[in-house]
Parts: sequence; structure tokens; C-alpha cells
Amino acid sequence: MKEVTFTLAEYNLAACSNVDITTVRLTSKPVLLLLHGWQDNAATFASLWPLLTKDYDVIALDWPGHGKSDYKSADNYYHFVDYIDDLHQVITQLKCEKVHIVGHSLGAIVAGCYAAVFPEYVDKIILIEGLSPLTEPPQMAVERLRMGIVSRQRYRQQQLRLKQRSMATFAEALTLRVAVNRLPASLLEAVVTRATIERDGRWYWRHDPRLRCDSLYRMAQQHAQALLSSIQAPVLSIIGDHGYSSLHNSDGRGWDINDFTQVVVSGGHHCHLQSSKGVYRHIRTFIPTRFD
Repeated sequence: MKEVTFTLAEYNLAACSNVDITTVRLTSKPVLLLLHGWQDNAATFASLWPLLTKDYDVIALDWPGHGKSDYKSADNYYHFVDYIDDLHQVITQLKCEKVHIVGHSLGAIVAGCYAAVFPEYVDKIILIEGLSPLTEPPQMAVERLRMGIVSRQRYRQQQLRLKQRSMATFAEALTLRVAVNRLPASLLEAVVTRATIERDGRWYWRHDPRLRCDSLYRMAQQHAQALLSSIQAPVLSIIGDHGYSSLHNSDGRGWDINDFTQVVVSGGHHCHLQSSKGVYRHIRTFIPTRFD
């Protein structure tokens, strides 16, 4: 996989790909667009790359403020719906007829919403440990808005300290991430490598601290229902047997998704890291190639 860059209207997005993105439309392989989760990066799919690239043209994005992508401007924050705009700018640059989208967590939620809004660009979607946008009852609107504004003010007061926060070694950064995700270091090393940068003998996180600011708004259940029920593309949901319990109780019927299949693999919320071969086999079955 090589480093590539997508130039969007407001900033650049970094990505990894096994194909020249300017000629991807000329190839005969299905195009897989891989979307990572919150505070992860494109390397969360690194263990899948050698498997997927045998059969597909693969592009793995870094969302803005993540990995090697640009931060948003100083007067902006990270709204969920803006990720859908980012994705649309990427897909329309590819100029291929349709893409298959594989998303994990936040990336899965974005994938589902995008497929609902722009069905003409999407063939199939695979949602790993993610499905519906986060929802709240309408009566939470006041408290949610207050929480979001307060979190921004807290960031403004702490931004200098957050930007200066560093670690003595890469191993320290890796240990911190292992403690958060409760996964072996071997599964997280690629993610942490892409998530850190070394300057003057110290290691710094690349991601924008503003990512941790609370949302100003969350959808009501009816809004999420309207989006998911509009998905026309076939959906494959892959969940870990020790992943988010709410996903075990969610199926296509509950959201009125027309073509929905769910499979379970070993692992937790990052089951694509823990069971990469199993996830690959499900992807390979769901998205055949012309050689099958």
C-alpha cells in the first residue's frame, strides 16, 4: 500500500492505496473504500490489506484530524455530517461507476448514511461494529448543546497543554493505546505508528485534540430511522462476539433496511483486527470479483 492524497475543497486527506487513484476507474477489480473509526486511522485495516489487495482495488482513508490528514481550520470542529461531505468529495474524484464501502465504527455509520443519501455511487456496504448514528430523545437537545459548548470552552483553555503533550518513546505511546483498547500491542502497532510523529526526540499524537469535543447535536431516533430505511445497497453487518452489545440486538428489520445480513466473528469492537482472516472471508463472499 502506498501513500496517496485527496485534495478536498477545504483540506487534504491522506490515504493508503494499492492503486493509482487517478486511474482506478480503468481497472477491472471492485473498488473498496475503507473508513476507520473515531481516533483510529487508515492503518486500523493494515492486517486486512495483504488479503484484500489480492482481489480488490483498495483505498483506506484518514478522516480529517486523524492519521496523516490535515486538521480542520482553527474556527471549525468535527461534525458527524461533515464526514459524509468529505466522503462524497473523495468518491466523486474517483470517477468509477460505483464503490463498495467498508466502514468500522464511526466509518460504518458514515457509510450507511452515505449509501442512503447517494445510492447512485454505492454498490454494497460492509459495516463493522457500527450501524445507526448516535441518537437521543429530543428533550436532550438543551443539555446536549450545553455539553458541546462547555467542551469547546474547556478545549480552548487547555489547547496549549494538549498540543505540547508528548511521550518519551514510541513504546510509551503504544502502551497507552493498548491500555485504552485492551488489545495486544501487535494488533495496534500499525495504528499507533500512523497516529504518532517524532520531533526532537519526543513522540506526539497526530490527531487533532478537538476530536474529543462533545457533539452539539444528536439525531432523534426518527431521523436515524429515516436514513437507514432509505439504504438501497445490500448491507453486510460484521460484529464481534464480544463487541458492542447493542449491535447484537439490531438487525435490518428493526431499521427497515431492505437487504441486510449480519454475521458474528471472534473479538470485540476491533474484531477486524482480532479476526482479520474471518472478516476477509466474509468480505470476499459478499463482494465477488469477475474471476469468481
